[in-house]
Amino acid sequence: MKSTFTLIALTVLVFGSHLLSAQTLALKITKRYLNLPVSQAQNRGIMQFRQNDKLERSFKIRLATDQPDYWVFCDMAALKGQTITIRYDGNSAGLSKIYQDDTFAGQDSLYHEKNRPQFHYSTRRGWINDPNGMIFYEGEYHLFYQHNPYEREWENMSWGHAVSNDMIHWEELPTALSPDSLGTMFSGSTVIDYTNTAGFNRGNVPAMLAFFTVDNPEKQVQCLAYSLDKGRTWTKYSKNPLIDSKAKWNSKDTRDPRVFWYQPGRHWVMVLNERDGHSIYTSKNAKEWHFESHVTGFWECPDLFELPVDGDKNRTKWVMYGASTTYMIGSFDGKTFKPESGKHSYTTGSIYAAQTFTNMPESDPRRIQIGWGRIPQPGMPFNHMMLLPTELRLRTTKNGLRLSSVPVRETEQLFNRVGQWTSLPAAEANDKLKSLPSLERFRIKATLKLSHATSAGLSLFGQRILDYDLNSNLVNGVFYSPEDMTSMEVTADIYVDRTSVEVFIDNGAYSYSMERKPISTAKESLQFWGNRIEVKNLELFTAQSIWK
Repeated sequence: MKSTFTLIALTVLVFGSHLLSAQTLALKITKRYLNLPVSQAQNRGIMQFRQNDKLERSFKIRLATDQPDYWVFCDMAALKGQTITIRYDGNSAGLSKIYQDDTFAGQDSLYHEKNRPQFHYSTRRGWINDPNGMIFYEGEYHLFYQHNPYEREWENMSWGHAVSNDMIHWEELPTALSPDSLGTMFSGSTVIDYTNTAGFNRGNVPAMLAFFTVDNPEKQVQCLAYSLDKGRTWTKYSKNPLIDSKAKWNSKDTRDPRVFWYQPGRHWVMVLNERDGHSIYTSKNAKEWHFESHVTGFWECPDLFELPVDGDKNRTKWVMYGASTTYMIGSFDGKTFKPESGKHSYTTGSIYAAQTFTNMPESDPRRIQIGWGRIPQPGMPFNHMMLLPTELRLRTTKNGLRLSSVPVRETEQLFNRVGQWTSLPAAEANDKLKSLPSLERFRIKATLKLSHATSAGLSLFGQRILDYDLNSNLVNGVFYSPEDMTSMEVTADIYVDRTSVEVFIDNGAYSYSMERKPISTAKESLQFWGNRIEVKNLELFTAQSIWK
């Protein structure tokens, strides 16, 4: 690969005789990207970029000394024409492999790699986890997320950034928030300060405010940054941190601020996970925060939002949410959340730390959520993904009010129906499944009717992606009781990508996601199974890629 590019001609200065002592090299930036080789077999070292003796960035990386497992890149556009000094305290052999170019290594195959999700968002390079700062503003959906740009494993926590005009097709932008002298950038949220409460607005341009946790070995504190160019560049507040509550809770676990404007009280609300649950803080200026109340029983990544009951905007309830997908339903007066039912859960599997979009337009008041899909991408220079955006609804059920979740209507553009049939025995249904032109990515909608109180479902190369045990009321091992308690049927909307499976049961009453196992030696690639089942409805769809 390197033979097709101009390698950096550098003199490596070794300080000290030990192999792992710090080394430096001077480099004039002439191209957009600096390409760095990574080997998972290497120990991590600390790499620093300095410009005019000022630290520009610092990160940990497993710099390859021999053949790299993959390449990552640094976007150096802002420093083009400048000279930087690179300092690395790892093995010096890897420094000679670094090169710069106007494309990054592997760009020619970007989004077409073997295990690249084709209709789920994934980052170009590196690790991703929690979605952060999800907001709609001036026609764009912003998805920020926990990100390690320098390795496919967790480290160097930063805020990655992507934008979309439909929540389906995404454009990845440069890293939004990077580690600084206070620590690394953990999860948080964004808002638009339309009335300039924080004082950062410029003329008629309202500031986008980002609230985030900074993590260091000592503690976790809450901080603020603002952007005046739709999230493209950020300025961190000079008086950070805003909240340092370690002493109050005698715990380092104080993180993931979720901020929104509470119109009845004309103040900001922050929901913050602290030790054993979610705390509520309020502020008039987004800088000075006052503790109000605390609800125990949640862990990480809080969300708090109001939903209409059964679509009636004149009858609403509040939902308090935690990272593991558990939630409570209750009331909220701007300072205190009072639970009325819970804890409940509507989805399981790979999902974690889901967040909903803020600032949705009045013409589209949907509550839309995206979750982190803990789905590994084997052998790739990136790892994990985001799940499909889903609309949350609060519905009356036989058990009381419950959340449901279905993919947003924007996903429909991706799927082309290639067949629909009704009232099929399993053998005929299995024959129809063969009309799918590819099993790389597809969608199936099916309603199964069981004839015995046993189990039935759908398998993909031997992996049971749907397993309904009517006797034990289990769907893929999780208890599920249908709205009609005597029903012998189950309806599933199944989305299969290269590495993942998402399933929505009975119009989103329950859903789950899972890793798609590699193709096995199973005789039947895709088949319904069960004791004399009827496939009452079967729809097959091909799936388009979201990547150009």
